Amino acid sequence: IEGLIWSPRGSDSKNAEDDWTLEEGPHSDFDGPTCGSTACVALVRNNQLVVANAGDSRCVISRAGQAYNLSRDHKPELVAERERILKAGGFIRMGRINGSLNLARAIGDMEFKQNKFLPPEKQIVTSNPDINVVELCNEDDFLVLACDGIWDCMSSQQLVDFIHEHINTESSLSAVCERVLDRCLAPSTMGGDGCDNMTMILVQFKKPVSDKKKADVGEQSAKGKEES
Repeated sequence: IEGLIWSPRGSDSKNAEDDWTLEEGPHSDFDGPTCGSTACVALVRNNQLVVANAGDSRCVISRAGQAYNLSRDHKPELVAERERILKAGGFIRMGRINGSLNLARAIGDMEFKQNKFLPPEKQIVTSNPDINVVELCNEDDFLVLACDGIWDCMSSQQLVDFIHEHINTESSLSAVCERVLDRCLAPSTMGGDGCDNMTMILVQFKKPVSDKKKADVGEQSAKGKEES
């Protein structure tokens, strides 16, 4: 299991003059903590894969080269998310909650969880996750967990195809992740796709040894003993 994290605030941001406060929107007068995070978690238990997701990070599995989304991006325009947001007293403007946050579920972001008459799962923004359980099979190649900085630049299938192109030629999974980040990075920090922070985890599944291969290994071992 290997991954990489890249943020525009830590690399070439010295020459950038981005006004990050503009993203705070109308809720910037909230006097509590305003930070928040998505969470996309995968647990392998025997032959089961359990995925829990809150936010717009995404979990994708490659099965025989085909990309399958194991989580759903929690965006405000989704019907279920939109209904909860409006019922809790929020609004959606330009695809953002209260004109600010562009995702509908998150840990933190407490300014959107101030309705004392509603349970946590019915607040404007909730950290309540979707949980998906799938059975693993021999056709499963690898698993990818990544934030929207990756998915804004590549579709699930595009990323799976890209990884397949490099996973057998690079020296490590980290090198493959680095290839992905290089592919997604914008040439400058002046806006557009490829300017968001990027986090990616790549998990390659071990393939079981077939009975034929076991027999071949056994025969070679027996021959080696006879020759010696």
